[in-house]
Amino acid sequence: MGFDLLGLSEGTLSAVAESGYTEPTPIQAQAIPQVLMGRDILGIAQTGTGKTASFTLPMIDILSEGRARARMPRSLILEPTRELAAQVAESFEKYGKNHKLTMALLIGGVNFGDQEKLLDRGVDVLIATPGRLLDHFERGKLLMTGIDILVVDEADRMLDMGFIPDVEKICQCIPKKHQTLFFSATMPPPIERLTKQFLDDPKMIEVARASSTATTIDQKLITVAAKDKRKTLRALLKSEKVKNGIIFCNRKSDVKEVYSSLHRHGFSVGELHGDMAQSDRMRVLSGFKENTIQLLVASDVAARGLDVPDVSHVFNFDVPGNAEDYVHRIGRTGRAGREGSAFTIVTKSKLDQKNLADIEKLTNKKIPHIKAPDVVPPKPKLAADDWPKGKVIGMGPHIPAFLANPVKI
Repeated sequence: MGFDLLGLSEGTLSAVAESGYTEPTPIQAQAIPQVLMGRDILGIAQTGTGKTASFTLPMIDILSEGRARARMPRSLILEPTRELAAQVAESFEKYGKNHKLTMALLIGGVNFGDQEKLLDRGVDVLIATPGRLLDHFERGKLLMTGIDILVVDEADRMLDMGFIPDVEKICQCIPKKHQTLFFSATMPPPIERLTKQFLDDPKMIEVARASSTATTIDQKLITVAAKDKRKTLRALLKSEKVKNGIIFCNRKSDVKEVYSSLHRHGFSVGELHGDMAQSDRMRVLSGFKENTIQLLVASDVAARGLDVPDVSHVFNFDVPGNAEDYVHRIGRTGRAGREGSAFTIVTKSKLDQKNLADIEKLTNKKIPHIKAPDVVPPKPKLAADDWPKGKVIGMGPHIPAFLANPVKI
């Protein structure tokens, strides 16, 4: 089945073709016609299944008819992170190039005044994180009474980050008569309650078992001592044919340390974590997407926030503490049918072993172990008998500490 059979307009089909896509993914094939029909959607899909296009493409066609009014956006897309919001905005720009739609991005780290100017002119598509959206709303800078389409994306991530109360508040401010498109990789009880409260007879689309991993990803485990993790990572990077790769760490402090280590050893590397200014984060992301940066060391802020279609490798420098995060991390590779590789470095600590057991239980898959690649050993220290024969001159009466017990030569 091609995109031309889904009911999309010629302008949208042309933009899709120019982007290099010829066949829709399963969630796109199922969701796009239903969205065009005006139905509420409950999509359960793992990372990398193409769900962003499953709602952006039909929304572009629906919104191409009509006109936005000042401070009254016609559609709203809620994303849990700034990175995800920016990726969705790029998707609209790419696929909506043949339509005259206006768009605003409301995320933290960007000047309020610039965002207010866009809202004042009126926008067809408003993409926002919950906190920044409510900031503008409570300041009286936007109205939500004109929203016809609401998208709640990565709902389970919203739950993890504590945004569900904000999402509920936003949903209550939107007119009852609107279309809701709701997407989540998993369906924990709080998310299920939310869908029952705000969705009207939704079409449920589940393209993969919740928290399953893509079959196109070759997964491997390497067990090493904690002190050997960094040199093992470097050896992996040298032994694998890495086109580009993401290295995940559990803590921001580890992101900085691993980044600094790789940078010192001459790797093309950038870092991404929550303490960075938005401008720096976008600069690093742009460099990674444009292949001027080969490796990206990241915290879980990037686990669902990256939309680089052809990442060859994912490296878990740390075993994630949440089993579902493993699925989302390695889902950055092996996307849309492509092959990818995922390596997880694990120690023999009780915590690592527990987290690994949780991952294998969730994914219902035993991850195979491999031997750590050969690490170039440091140059051996010279034994006393190997020291070059000669004399120490110029010392005078002051003998350095390391010659306190000199060897006779």
